[in-house]
Amino acid sequence: MNHNHLDVLIIGAGLSGIGAACHLKNKCPTLRYGILERRERLGGTWDLFRYPGIRSDSDMFTLGYNFRPWTDTKMLAGGESIRTYIEDTAQEYGVKKHIHFGLKVVSEEWDSGTSSWTVTALNESTGKEELFTASFVFNCTGYYKYDAGYTPEINGLEHYKGDVIHPQHWPENYDYSGKRVVIIGSGATAVTLVPAMTDKAAHVIMLQRSPTYVATVPEEDLISKNLRHFLPEIAVYHAARVRNILLQRAVYQLSLSKPKAIRRLLLTGVRKQLGPNADMRHFEPSYNPWEERMCAAPKGDLFKVIREGKASVVTDHIDKITESGIQLKSGEHLEADVIITATGLNLQLFGGATLHVDGREVSVANSLLYKGLMLENVPNMALVFGYTNASWTLKADIACEFVCRVINHMQNIGATQVTPIDAEGCGTNLNFLNLRSNYVKRANDNLPRQGSKAPWQNLDDYLKDFLALRYGNLEDGYLRFEGRNIKKKQRRIFSNLLSS
Repeated sequence: MNHNHLDVLIIGAGLSGIGAACHLKNKCPTLRYGILERRERLGGTWDLFRYPGIRSDSDMFTLGYNFRPWTDTKMLAGGESIRTYIEDTAQEYGVKKHIHFGLKVVSEEWDSGTSSWTVTALNESTGKEELFTASFVFNCTGYYKYDAGYTPEINGLEHYKGDVIHPQHWPENYDYSGKRVVIIGSGATAVTLVPAMTDKAAHVIMLQRSPTYVATVPEEDLISKNLRHFLPEIAVYHAARVRNILLQRAVYQLSLSKPKAIRRLLLTGVRKQLGPNADMRHFEPSYNPWEERMCAAPKGDLFKVIREGKASVVTDHIDKITESGIQLKSGEHLEADVIITATGLNLQLFGGATLHVDGREVSVANSLLYKGLMLENVPNMALVFGYTNASWTLKADIACEFVCRVINHMQNIGATQVTPIDAEGCGTNLNFLNLRSNYVKRANDNLPRQGSKAPWQNLDDYLKDFLALRYGNLEDGYLRFEGRNIKKKQRRIFSNLLSS
């Protein structure tokens, strides 16, 4: 089935995709756009994940959109509340009528002759392919594979008599009442699951190979709650947003410049939460703060259930899975009725679709990423990849604004193509993510590279990105604008840069 040509085609109807559509409507109101979504509901991550206690690990005043306030007082919101926020945003901005549900994008192919993309999508209910053409493609598919989470090879798992569950595919209405639960993992998902499951489980154990930093954060933003009595909602929202952006940035910068001091501060907070008899070896990571993403515990909920004896932490390595539980290398055996493998995600870009430019398959791993959102030598295409050291949406918002600026600039100068070009050879062997987390290491060979200098470096700095993406010069010599009606001035600028 062939669909009518679109000006912009957005891939994904999650937090980023709905945001992209709203930005387009605000800043490029005359453009025709559509959204392809593989699932039957919008929401992305916040529709897929249904495990107990699912919540954001970033505060909602920065995870929310910059154009639509988050009006609840909770700092870390539940998954269904976030999905409702996305749904309400789509409804308010008239986005839902532009979404094509149930379509998995399998390929994106650019043709310079027609200055357009042909996107092939599989209708998973009928098994038939549908074709879309667009002048610009905006990939908002997130960063992980929806089909399956990551589960490492575990010796003996096939012999286990209990239930094995990965949080990415939580069984609907699963009853764990009175069961002994072992959660393998120590990341944000495990830290969320442990306190959430103690309401019904007999006991919950978090089994980790190594500790993670866990910081206690407030459950509510009391400052914003009180300011709502005196100020308009939008003013309260932006005040909280600015405050939290600056606080996040300060903590991150201090973690890099004064890692020992921040480590002491974090571990002091853990000791205070757990009490004088705490076994701190379970909460003392071997790495510095923010070398891996930090976990958050609202009101110290994780530490509370440990203090009360409802949950415990075991730091060890798995020898094998037995019929009734987990045999550890230390010799200890953990009895378990349920094993939850909170062992991470499989990182994936473009929803697994292949990219071709004029018949040539694009090697993403050999491509630089321009300003963290456009692939080198790939025309009229952008992707959203949010921050790993702050809220995802902070980057998503300004990335969408930048794409709108680029598209409007193309219209103003009569260009039909825009392509990031590295004419100076700035490439490095570093992937664009500044983390040493295992899920990043596993995906290293599939990630774009970052360069030795801007605009090819991933800054992971909202304030710098804000200035560069919202106000930076589009005629920077790295974006090549082409087209039949393009002004001679723009052609000359790029020609002079290459010859200099």
